Amino acid sequence: MAKTNPGRFFEDYAVGQTLHHAVPRTVTNGERALYHALYPARHALYSSDAFAQSCGLSGSPIDDLAAFHVVFGKTVPDVSLNAVANLGYAEGRWLKPVYAGDTLRSVSEVIGLKQNSNGKTGVVYVRTRGLNQRDETVMEYVRWVMVRKRDLDAPAPETVVPELKKVLAPADLVVPEGLDFSSYDFALAGEPHRWDDYAVGETIDHVDGVTVEEAEHMLATRLWQNTAKVHFDLTFRPDGRLIYGGHVISMARALSFNGLANAQMIVGLNGGAHANPCFAGDTIKAWTEVLDKADTTAPGVGALRLRLVATKGGKPFDLRGADGKYLPEVLLDLDYWVLMPK
Repeated sequence: MAKTNPGRFFEDYAVGQTLHHAVPRTVTNGERALYHALYPARHALYSSDAFAQSCGLSGSPIDDLAAFHVVFGKTVPDVSLNAVANLGYAEGRWLKPVYAGDTLRSVSEVIGLKQNSNGKTGVVYVRTRGLNQRDETVMEYVRWVMVRKRDLDAPAPETVVPELKKVLAPADLVVPEGLDFSSYDFALAGEPHRWDDYAVGETIDHVDGVTVEEAEHMLATRLWQNTAKVHFDLTFRPDGRLIYGGHVISMARALSFNGLANAQMIVGLNGGAHANPCFAGDTIKAWTEVLDKADTTAPGVGALRLRLVATKGGKPFDLRGADGKYLPEVLLDLDYWVLMPK
């Protein structure tokens, strides 16, 4: 018997499969320190126990995206070890905060398959849940990934493309139990802008930029045990080692602090596309468009739907060309919901 794992190829998947991903991970405050070392993350709720307690939580949670990366990383050996690229996300929900000491594991269900016309690759759709040590689902999301075929002569499976919500309704969002922004300290948070100050259609240039280095990207992928070959093996892609898409998401979210310092918690992921590859040496910048607003039942808490765009150059607020395709400098187009004080 072969003792090594070459990873799954496209023809190894079947709709309805359940994948129980290996190696649960107990997160600690070291996770927070490393996350903040990798990204210029400054949102107060994730930086201070005292601030989080003043907002009704038991303490400062692990950053929403750090928890996402832990859950995502578990899935890589079973879903995207032989991926060409991760293509997109939908129906993402953060259901419970993750705290230091929680142990996370991941389970995925294959919900769609579609072989590409070239016969060499196919798209696999999975719904992933992250669970804690009490078997509570802390987050869930759908992603689709392009995976190589092992045998080009293997017959194409029946095409199944899942119907996914384009946008999560406000009623789909889960506000953490006890969250209360009625005594929110805007001075400590860093900006005075409330939920009420943002208008649908408003755009924000986050001004700052960060140049991606190989060392930080490699540290990030190792931290979250992401073993996808495209992020490690220089021989796997002719154009070079691909920067992990989650690294781009976290960098853009951190850059968005300048203008959205009070967008404290991510609670929903409506959709996302890694529009173009990112490589070491690219300088990431970000801009945001406000897409929608909604009330919540939590004291002083409103929800904002935001489009976060990461670029490697070009002008702010440019997204697509005349042909409707993403401009070549656009790296990420992310549509998500956040919670903000009113």
